[in-house]
Amino acid sequence: MMRFHYRNHHQPHRAGAMAGLLVLLFPVLLPSLFSPLGHASPSTFSEWNAPKPRHSRLLKSALQSETLNIQQSDLWTPLGSQGWTPCVESSNVPTLPENSTGFLQVFLDGGLNQQRMGICDAVAVAKILNATLVIPYLEVNPVWRDSSSFMDIFDVDHFIDVLKDDVSIVKELPSEFSWSTREYYATAIRATRIKTAPVHASANWYLENVLPIVQSYGIAAISPFSHRLAFDNLPMDIQRFRCKVNFQALAFVPHVRALGDALVSRLQYPSDTRTAFGTNYLRETTDANDKRQAGKFVVLHLRFDKDMAAHSACDFGGGKAEKLALAKYRQTIWQGRVLNSQFTDEELRNQGRCPLTPEEIGLLLAALGFDNSTRLYLASHKVYGGEARISTLRQLFPLMEDKKSLASSEERSQIKGKASLLAAVDYYVSMHSDIFISASPGNMHNAMVGHRTYNNLKTIRPNMALLGQLFLNKSLSWSEFQQSVIDGHRNRQGEIRLRKPKQSIYTYPGPDCMCQEA
Repeated sequence: MMRFHYRNHHQPHRAGAMAGLLVLLFPVLLPSLFSPLGHASPSTFSEWNAPKPRHSRLLKSALQSETLNIQQSDLWTPLGSQGWTPCVESSNVPTLPENSTGFLQVFLDGGLNQQRMGICDAVAVAKILNATLVIPYLEVNPVWRDSSSFMDIFDVDHFIDVLKDDVSIVKELPSEFSWSTREYYATAIRATRIKTAPVHASANWYLENVLPIVQSYGIAAISPFSHRLAFDNLPMDIQRFRCKVNFQALAFVPHVRALGDALVSRLQYPSDTRTAFGTNYLRETTDANDKRQAGKFVVLHLRFDKDMAAHSACDFGGGKAEKLALAKYRQTIWQGRVLNSQFTDEELRNQGRCPLTPEEIGLLLAALGFDNSTRLYLASHKVYGGEARISTLRQLFPLMEDKKSLASSEERSQIKGKASLLAAVDYYVSMHSDIFISASPGNMHNAMVGHRTYNNLKTIRPNMALLGQLFLNKSLSWSEFQQSVIDGHRNRQGEIRLRKPKQSIYTYPGPDCMCQEA
């Protein structure tokens, strides 16, 4: 990084000229700041000109406060019975039709969790059509540039086996349909491709528009397919079947599960010597750990990448340079068409539309009663602003870990540079944590809320509007802030919420996929 030192204080015009030159040269010297290729990467400028804590009084008080043992005990207490239990019925009588109507292909975009929902919908549509599903094709994500396939991420044999009595699934098309590829559909309009599937289409739409194509040509390919099946007015067996796919059939590949188990073990038993990760590691450590009481840990999903920071149009304390960089990024990526841009930062925060910064999520956790003895696993991709942005969170929670701190480079070799596999490991660890919390709404947050609700696991849902208002009030004392946080999160720690019309079954599995206990 170039550094400039001005020693002649008697020549302000020269200093001003040099400053002006620097402004002009920023796009050249720091291209990642202005380039669309900077997707989800830390801002070079933000790391060089690190923002100071925005809530220094609260941070100082949080670092000095002591947590009562009774408060800690309540935090870690598992959820009791809430009167609901999973009820994805698996009939002993096979429901697989004798004859398939043809093949169904889908092409899925988005990140891991969006693709996961698309996979569940694809299986449901195949069942509606009595079609044979081809293992879904996962598009290369333009943000993370990950080309991982379904079989790179999910255990395909387990997937097919769990669903074998419900729907026919094949890994690849037979030779007579080998022409039906992504490249084939990208070059021209094709009779077998459906590109007009409406968002949240009904079952009848598929029967009226897709089934005739399958019957005529033996195959239909749907692209795009994300969010293309309705959440309402579907038969109960289809709703429960979607949950069966999501919560039972979709298991990660063995090496992801093995690494995830190793990370969970190291979080629960931090005194263990970190031996080389290998095929015998889990068996050896599991036998030993079964005789000891596992420690507890929180998973924090910290989604604070450049895309989210820019799209939110909020002010994150990085000064004029950061505002300029994010505005430029918004213009480059979305041509300025960002709804939040019409509101002030104060209005956005009052509405709960600003993602929590690492500092703010740390203060939330501290106010709830977590302290510097809490083991925190950070599930995230690159954080906008890098380590400089995370430093206040690390001050509050010095026992914070992530994949890199818990596993060696060799142990992570199979997932390096593969965003979907990195996210899969985080998903797996999150499902094995005592508590999960996300710093902002999004696909990972929604997926975890749904899956952990299904398993009755504690999940803290930040009250974004309340927190936005609290962080705007600079006169609050720590005790006032803490009490407001506690009061505002009493019923946001895993209490079941039943799905309302138009809401996602993957976020709210009850009552469709859960039954009331007798």
